[in-house]
Amino acid sequence: MEPILKINLTTGEMGKFVIPIEWQKEYLGGASLAARILYDELTKELDPLSPNAPILFLNGPLTGTFGPSTGRFVVCGKSPTTNIWAESNCGGFWGPELRKVGYSGIHITGKAERPVYLLVEDGKLIFGDASELWGLDTYQIQDELKKKLQNDKLKIASIGIAGENLIPSANIMVDHGRAAGRTGLGAVMGAKNLKCIAVHGTGNIVIPNKEEYLLIRKKAAKHLTEDSLTQVFNEMGTAGASDYFDYLGSMPKKYFSKGELADVDKISGATISDTILVGKKSCHGCVIECGREVKLTSKNEPQKGAEYETLVGFGPNLMLTDPEFSTEMGDLCDRYGMDVITVSGTIGYAMKLFEEGRITLEETSGLKLEWGDKKVIKQLVDMIATLSGFGKILAKGTLALEKKYGESGSAVQVNGLELGYHDPRAVSGMALSYATSPRGACHNQSDYFLVDVGQVEEELGMQFLDRQAGAEKAKNVVIHQNWRTLHNSMVMCMFANIGPLMTLELINSALDLDWDMEDMLRCGERGWNIKRLLNKKLGLKKDNDKLPKVLLESLEDGGAQGYVIPLEEMLKAYYLERSWDEFSGMPSGDKKQELNLEWID
Repeated sequence: MEPILKINLTTGEMGKFVIPIEWQKEYLGGASLAARILYDELTKELDPLSPNAPILFLNGPLTGTFGPSTGRFVVCGKSPTTNIWAESNCGGFWGPELRKVGYSGIHITGKAERPVYLLVEDGKLIFGDASELWGLDTYQIQDELKKKLQNDKLKIASIGIAGENLIPSANIMVDHGRAAGRTGLGAVMGAKNLKCIAVHGTGNIVIPNKEEYLLIRKKAAKHLTEDSLTQVFNEMGTAGASDYFDYLGSMPKKYFSKGELADVDKISGATISDTILVGKKSCHGCVIECGREVKLTSKNEPQKGAEYETLVGFGPNLMLTDPEFSTEMGDLCDRYGMDVITVSGTIGYAMKLFEEGRITLEETSGLKLEWGDKKVIKQLVDMIATLSGFGKILAKGTLALEKKYGESGSAVQVNGLELGYHDPRAVSGMALSYATSPRGACHNQSDYFLVDVGQVEEELGMQFLDRQAGAEKAKNVVIHQNWRTLHNSMVMCMFANIGPLMTLELINSALDLDWDMEDMLRCGERGWNIKRLLNKKLGLKKDNDKLPKVLLESLEDGGAQGYVIPLEEMLKAYYLERSWDEFSGMPSGDKKQELNLEWID
């Protein structure tokens, strides 16, 4: 892989870090390699918004190679949302463009005296004055900087007002609406007075066995276009299975308190395709085209359509079934640079607390937080981004809201990160995914809900189990977490359903390796374990592996009605399956030695 560009914004110094070959072989790239690179820099005492805090943009060995859905990169550091490991995975075109410049990543520390932008082009690095750009939203910055620098080919990663205001859940946005989200790394950029990073390169990405790789890549692309999952995403977007999720009871309603809601089919991918869809969007070199372009009745021009999490977060979660409203709120969050899951989840929790009388009109300055009130919801989104009124409290997220107003365990979050909209009471494998994720309640570290609806990777040794099975799922979840960790190392989109054997061919060809299936999965396992050990260093304990109390209670209606998650039994089986110490919940000495992690105390 290419070297990493190192930049200190305080001093203006720059340098290059050459990634050790053994690290590339052990971690590949992406988030696992980022954890290895940042391990010594991240400490429990480190303030993620301080000048000393690093932020690392990093590609994988397949990024930009036109492999199946490999236009992605990661951004990593310490999260101001959770104070543990921060890892955000992003698509679009920025990552491949950086490799064309000649870098695998950019490592940034320090703080600029005034707002700046970085321009990384062939053979040059420019620190530009961003004072006039400060305050622009993440779409405006794209147009203004390209105009300012007279270069329409720039690929730009930027923050919006949320990042400037240091909101803990602020995103980094690329292109038009692609987000490196969930862990607040946009606030880390804001704390450094860094508005955006523009890249433009004309170089070639070196592939050792290029001719062989091109043949495998072609085979993988053909397989992907014929795959049933690809066809669903292409035709109906990420909300393609929403009707089925609703049937199972995994689509949350009224902030995870209800299992049924009338007219919920209005937000389905099928309905959107039949009504407001006008086009499709894809990331670099991707044949899936899961991105939606829609035409709303309230707008003159087509715009980015909402994906599943946005449709549900600003839909049934708030007792609404209006896809146009969800789309508008998703667009608003994107422009502000805010995470839609965090924002919609926090608003949902606030409405629950208001309904219970825990939040009063006096505290909201007369604003009634009532379910389904679109006008109030939009006001709250604006107030969060601008830190105005009650929005200043909401901007801190649901865990802070629970500590101020609620009962312990009433906020739907894990380690300070709000859940994705896949209720584990309907697809129980997600209980372990959420409870043990290295970045908090993340549905992408292991999107096990897809396994529970039939996407079982038998080549990996997984087996199909009942969607509400218990401790017997531990082995499956461990395998799937390792598998997704590998995806986040390559970096390959989790929607690229090409199978383990074909993935192995791609890796061996692109990196000139001679791995077998065991080697490949061990790489994923090593990545999962180093993040666990890093989080231990940052203060995470076994007691953090839990779900909020509300999710351990049964629903009274819907497809998950009556089911109670046996979490303690599942966790016990999980630690055993991972060969982690049953008392500390951490990798044992033998496990560390097996994975070449014995250098970690």
